[in-house]
Amino acid sequence: MRNKNIAIVGAGPSGMMAAIRAAQLGQTVTLFEKNPSPGKKLILSGKGRCNITNASTLELFLNRFSGNREFLRDAFKKFFNQDLVDFFKYRGLELKIERQLRVFPVTDSSESVLEILKREMLKAKVKIFYKTRIRDIIVEDGKVSGVLPEGPDALFFDKIILATGGVSYSFTGSDGEGLKIAENKGHRIVDLRPGLVWLKIKENYPRLLEGLTLKNIRLHFFSGKKEIISEVGEMVFTREGISGPLVLSLSGKIIDWLKEKKEVYAAINLKPGLSFEQLDNRLLREFKENPKKGIKNIMKNLLPAKLGELIIDIARIGPDKKVNQVTSKERDCLVKLLLCWRLNITGSGSIEEGMVTRGGVSLKEINPRTMESKLIKGLYLCGEMIDIDADTGGFNLQAAFSTGYLAGESAAKN
Repeated sequence: MRNKNIAIVGAGPSGMMAAIRAAQLGQTVTLFEKNPSPGKKLILSGKGRCNITNASTLELFLNRFSGNREFLRDAFKKFFNQDLVDFFKYRGLELKIERQLRVFPVTDSSESVLEILKREMLKAKVKIFYKTRIRDIIVEDGKVSGVLPEGPDALFFDKIILATGGVSYSFTGSDGEGLKIAENKGHRIVDLRPGLVWLKIKENYPRLLEGLTLKNIRLHFFSGKKEIISEVGEMVFTREGISGPLVLSLSGKIIDWLKEKKEVYAAINLKPGLSFEQLDNRLLREFKENPKKGIKNIMKNLLPAKLGELIIDIARIGPDKKVNQVTSKERDCLVKLLLCWRLNITGSGSIEEGMVTRGGVSLKEINPRTMESKLIKGLYLCGEMIDIDADTGGFNLQAAFSTGYLAGESAAKN
């Protein structure tokens, strides 16, 4: 294998993995990062615990991605979840599997994940230039030949890997500059949208319930004849809307619906384990056993206090009403609200607030077997800057590591 001089732009998960793999194969690797340290967004992942991957099978894993999932099949066959687990375990970091097959370091610290990557880059003799922004790449006769940093003269390389991320959480350095470089060199950028982001609600309920977490609920989303049903899980009220795992996972599809300018609403099932008849019978039993109690006190047995009071208000039942005064029609309304409480969705958080960026460099212009550009020879693209995104649960980080690994290996071998 001929020794090559490889430049990598961006020291996030995909860039670091690309650097490690290319250097392991004996290539001269130079990594450019505009921040003073690597992995700024990685440190924030999993609320600082770093959900590095998911232990699902390949098919289940792919199903958690949006419409471009098949593009990742080659990258995952080359370097998948068990390979990533082995990578860290071999280097001394033990991992654990939590609910929904999410994989975390036993340290519960993203710092420990970053430390392994930094140590491995040092061991592989990757040259790293921090506080170095790359403003453009040099392309001659359809082939890369170098990079243009801010300030110094051009630096020449045989291969270039762009791994600069998307535009979410721009304070970490992901401000879309790599996307601009790719676009200026002829690549099409699929519209950038927020992914894994909170949804805005028309009603004033969120302001009344801000900070309240609902557990063991189910969400139904509707737009015309379209419907999405979530798993049973958690959601939380923000100042202007709803968030939490159930909302974040489905937010991308909801944002696409909103772009069609059709009415979109969510129906919250607060008691998904009960049928209408079972819940009605439970209320009847509570009413019979406590006829002199106020309806507000009875609702405390079913819901958090603030939410119970709100549901009573929506049902237009006086909060001081005794349960033996509640009519069958009012009880019927309560049961319907508990099983199908409607919230009208009007928008979402900004792309800056999204945990990931949806859209990016068009996959039609990238070879899935190598991550090399189909337009420019010697240019490779990987990580969040390409048009792939998935649910929460470790899927997006695995995609970054896998596409970075494949890009690094391809740049080294091709």
